[in-house]
Amino acid sequence: MMESLNKFAGRFIVLDGPDGCGKSTHCRLLAEWLKNQGTEVEVLRDPGATAIGEKIRQILLSTESNLMDDATEVLLFMASRAQLWKEKIAPSLAYGKCVLIDRWLSSTCAYQGKAGGFGMDKVIRIAKGCLEKPWPDLTIILDIDLKTAAQRLARDLDRMEQKGDRYHQKVRHGFLELADKLDNFSVVDTSGKIESVAKTIIEIVNDHF
Repeated sequence: MMESLNKFAGRFIVLDGPDGCGKSTHCRLLAEWLKNQGTEVEVLRDPGATAIGEKIRQILLSTESNLMDDATEVLLFMASRAQLWKEKIAPSLAYGKCVLIDRWLSSTCAYQGKAGGFGMDKVIRIAKGCLEKPWPDLTIILDIDLKTAAQRLARDLDRMEQKGDRYHQKVRHGFLELADKLDNFSVVDTSGKIESVAKTIIEIVNDHF
């Protein structure tokens, strides 16, 4: 393991939230800030970021997979996550990098657990059986209302994004419920200007560690 450069070295941080909340943008901005603090950063996405994970991602998000059951979704997400942990996350943390991920277990809890009706507690039990570290050191939920989120998704929608307003409202409630009952969670309203939201996220990360 390399010598820790600062308080962010070896930390596991997740940005999560409903579709259209700005996760990818704010992962990039937070990574830039962390690098400016002298921290080596590994930026990943879930599902994906490994050869196996990217194949699973294609199956999960393809509109050709419309008959997929929620239980199947849960298990595929968890399979991708287990591979990501072994292949990328664990080695990076051991080396002393700060691992920053776009989505993680909180997404499966909100989407399949809450909105899909599988059950958030069941999702968490499966995760604890599959993952060495189910929860990161910090999860930041990027919250957004459905109308604003829809305006930001100005592209062809994947299978999960096409599930309709009622489903996505439940997803939002699932994220907020999770953040309310678990430790090491923070919620940020992302309806404002990108610069202002990025500043708030940086303050949360800086204060948390």
